[in-house]
Amino acid sequence: MLQVSSLTKVFRLACSKRARGERDPRERGRRFHAIDGIEFGVRRGQVLGLLGQNGAGKTTLLRILSTSLKPTSGVVLCDGEDLTKNPLEIRKRIGFVSGNTGLYGRLTAREMLRYYGKLHGMAAAALDERIGSLARKLDMGWFLDQRNETLSSGMRQKVSIARALIHDPEILLFDELTTGLDVAAAESVLTVVAACKSEGRTVLFSTHHMDEVDQLCDSVVIIHEGKLCFEGGVDAMRSQTGESFLDKAFLRLIRPKTEGATT
Repeated sequence: MLQVSSLTKVFRLACSKRARGERDPRERGRRFHAIDGIEFGVRRGQVLGLLGQNGAGKTTLLRILSTSLKPTSGVVLCDGEDLTKNPLEIRKRIGFVSGNTGLYGRLTAREMLRYYGKLHGMAAAALDERIGSLARKLDMGWFLDQRNETLSSGMRQKVSIARALIHDPEILLFDELTTGLDVAAAESVLTVVAACKSEGRTVLFSTHHMDEVDQLCDSVVIIHEGKLCFEGGVDAMRSQTGESFLDKAFLRLIRPKTEGATT
């Protein structure tokens, strides 16, 4: 189980947003509270949807969970082990993909996967077998030996997913995985997410597409202005707000006062 408790990340501001006429309640003096006291849990084999407007704090949270960013305070436990205490060991159990994950353009997809597999200490024979397995699962065989710089957005995202899966991690962090993909490419990627769930992996899935949430997620966490404003299932989103459409339920949950004033 992945358990997040009282997670906070504060950044020092070089320039106050208020000085530029912008207002954000997370700015307190010269410090910006990107996330503030976030708490939730997700069990093994479940997909948790991470929702929020742009700038809400989702990517900051995922970067902390991936161990690429240290929290200011709070604890992240993976089966009782603190992710912040031994990040090098924990990274062996985590795969992270974002919508703008970079690839080395002059490497082929196969070379890219071999490079990351070796970084994880995988033996050559096991690595080649794993690459073959992922190529079949992701339908990558026909472009596996093409340079990344020649691939379409959907192909590149498949390579990024394969890179995250190469070391067989138990936890997957997907940040806006289908952003910029066409319908066919997005559906192919979502099929991989569903397969990860069926394999018993824990998946945190950040998205703006409510149909993806409805299709994949066992539970949902909504972050608004750095704070947790909802944790529960999609049915609870609907019942709590009285809305049948998830996008409208989402808006009610992040702007209850505004919505109440305009109805």
